[in-house]
Amino acid sequence: MRDLKINEVEALVGITRKNIRFYESEGLLAPRRNSENGYRDYGEAEVRTLLQIKLLRKLGVSLEEIRKMQGGIHTVGDGMRRHLVTLERDRDNLDQAIRLCAGLTDRQERLGDLDAGSILKEMEAMEQGGATFQNKQKRDVRIRYLAPVFITVGMVLLMGALAGLILWLIALSAADAPPAFMLAVIALFPLVIIGGVVLALVQRIREIGRGEIDDAKNY
Repeated sequence: MRDLKINEVEALVGITRKNIRFYESEGLLAPRRNSENGYRDYGEAEVRTLLQIKLLRKLGVSLEEIRKMQGGIHTVGDGMRRHLVTLERDRDNLDQAIRLCAGLTDRQERLGDLDAGSILKEMEAMEQGGATFQNKQKRDVRIRYLAPVFITVGMVLLMGALAGLILWLIALSAADAPPAFMLAVIALFPLVIIGGVVLALVQRIREIGRGEIDDAKNY
């Protein structure tokens, strides 16, 4: 097979460009770089890998489990046995959710009149018994929120320390303090950095929420 560009792989495998990039960022796919133009080239091995990922994700296998199978830590059989345990647990949770929803079909009141508190207490009792009511499809990409948040917190703390240093300089006597213009420039610098970092964090979280969670959910 000749080398393919990403748009050709999209059509051949049936996985979107955003999905492919997502799997690359997760380390599940490593296409070669064209030395002439720097573009990624996809060959038979990459197409085969993407088809394997697509199959496993359609079965609901987590990215971490796929990573272990790719690395040889687990065989396909190992991964499927582990995933089967998860599916059986999910089936039990689904059965409980079905029973709960079936009980609610007899409720004739409008949503505004629904006593959600009592139902939530019932769900909490079920959760204490081992049931789970949550969107597990988000688990695969939850870790992707941590890095930008940690980086933002670290940068804000650093800039905050710099701002504190500036305030200390301002508190010095007029003879020891730098010129007012220099103080203004120095004081503006950390504020601009903090604003930019926070804005980048917000945009990154929106990107993850709109795209990567959908990618992991769909495949």
